Amino acid sequence: MNYRTLGRTGLSVSEIGFGAWGIGGRTVAETSYGDTDDATSRSALLRAFDSGITFFDTSAAYGNGHSETLIGEALARVRKDVVIATKAGYDSWDRPPDFSAAAIVASTERSLRRLGSDYVDLLLLHNAPLEVLVADDVRKAMAGLVASGKVRAWGLSAKGPADALAALQASDVPVIQANFNMMDVRAVTSGLFAEVSRRQAGFIARTPLCFGFLSGTVTRDTRFPPGDHRLSWSAAQLANWIDGARDLLAAVSAAPGAEGVHAALRFCLAFTEVSTTIPGILTSDEAVQNAAASQRGPLPQKAVAAVLEINRNRQFFVAAAKSS
Repeated sequence: MNYRTLGRTGLSVSEIGFGAWGIGGRTVAETSYGDTDDATSRSALLRAFDSGITFFDTSAAYGNGHSETLIGEALARVRKDVVIATKAGYDSWDRPPDFSAAAIVASTERSLRRLGSDYVDLLLLHNAPLEVLVADDVRKAMAGLVASGKVRAWGLSAKGPADALAALQASDVPVIQANFNMMDVRAVTSGLFAEVSRRQAGFIARTPLCFGFLSGTVTRDTRFPPGDHRLSWSAAQLANWIDGARDLLAAVSAAPGAEGVHAALRFCLAFTEVSTTIPGILTSDEAVQNAAASQRGPLPQKAVAAVLEINRNRQFFVAAAKSS
C-alpha cells in the first residue's frame, strides 16, 4: 500500500481507503446497499487494515450510526494506526439535516461515543450548503472542536464537484470529498482539481467504482437487493452505466472483475490531487482486491487520456435519472 498526505492537514492516509456506507446496513427506503451481516463487516474492516488500508470513511447517517459502531469495535486495538473520517449534518436519511453549530457539536459527541474514541481524525460536514461553511458560528464550532482535540482536521463532503469548487473558493476548506471516477470527471473539467492543487487542499475521491458499475460485473440481469439505492435509478441510467463501463474498460484494456476494479481505482490515483479514494467495501475479499490496486501504481497516462477523451464525447448521466 502507498500513502499520501491529506492536503495541508499533516495526516497521512492510505491511497486506497475504506468507504463504510454499505456496512451500516439497510436504512429507510432505498438509501443503502441492503441488508448486511455484522460479522462479515467486522472481518472486512480487519482485513482492510491488514492489507494496508488506514483511512476509513463513515458518517453518522450510515446505518443511523451503525457503521461508526462497527468501525469502533473492529479497529479499537489499532485506533492510533488508522485515520477515521466521519460526517455531521445528517443523522439519518429520513430526517432533514441540521447544520447548526450546536447540532454539529452534539453530532460529533455522539459519533465519538459510537466510535469508542476521544477524537476523530477528520470531521466532514455532510452535503452542507455554502452558507453553512461561511457562517461565523459554524467556523467557531469547528475551530473549537479542533482546539479541544476532539477533531484533528475538518472539511466538507460536497454534494457534487461544483459545490466542492464553490466551497474552496469561498471558504478555503482544508479537505474536500466529492465524486470522481471514470464516468464522472467533473473534478477535472470544472477546474476543481486545479483549485485543490492551488490551495493545497486534501481531496477524497468518492464513488471511484461508480456504485460498482465500473467493476464491469453489473449487467442487465443483475438484481439489486431490497433497500439498495441503485433501485431508485432509472432503467435508462442503469443501462448507460452498464454500457459505459464496458466501453471504458475496453479502452484501458481491462477485463470485468478484478482488472476492472483496479483500472477504476488506478485512474483516480493517476491524479496527484487525489489524497485517497474510497471504494465501498462490504467483504474481506473486496478489501483485499481493492487494496491490491495500490501495488499496481497509477493508470498510465495514455489510458487516462483515453478515458478523458471518451468523457468529452459521451454523457454518462441521463436526464431524469432517478426513477419515481
